[in-house]
Amino acid sequence: MIREAVITTVSSAGEVHITPLGYRVRDGLVVLAPFVPSRTLENLRLTPRAVLNFVDDVRVIAGCLTGRRTWPIEASTKAGVPRLRAALAHWELEVSEVREHCERPEFHCRVAEEAMHRPFLGFNRAQAAVVELAILVSRLDWLVPSKVASDLAYLQTAVDKTAGDDEREAWAWLVAAVRTHPRHAIVASVTGT
Repeated sequence: MIREAVITTVSSAGEVHITPLGYRVRDGLVVLAPFVPSRTLENLRLTPRAVLNFVDDVRVIAGCLTGRRTWPIEASTKAGVPRLRAALAHWELEVSEVREHCERPEFHCRVAEEAMHRPFLGFNRAQAAVVELAILVSRLDWLVPSKVASDLAYLQTAVDKTAGDDEREAWAWLVAAVRTHPRHAIVASVTGT
């Protein structure tokens, strides 16, 4: 099972990188598999620590995928990597093993520290739709335009029925990313989203 979270990593120069990333838990370890190439991959190789941030503000996820990567952060306890202030909870990770792969190396991490900051009250359908569209946006270079168009139309219903202001803002950022993507611009215009 793959779960979605937002990861913070740091470069060797201490620059913070924030991005959504799916993760797995296997044999008591957190498995991260960033794509080759990516800044997350580079950071984990140079500084083998990270923080998994569990958020319910889907603007963070949508924002990171649309060039909005500046989110308030604060110090973590052990990782030496900052956590998101918006995190409901976070896990501080230390890489214990790397399994190389040409497309997605696996970083097996132990949880050095975990903390809860406030309760998770559940996702509404619009939040889930934003997360799904964010995953599509992260793969626009590979996906067929007809798939993106049909998924956009389906997900739009949940946004129309259940979104609050934050979800509408995040949705608009992602739809704009589809509209401006060379392979999908016509599809997004035709579907009216």
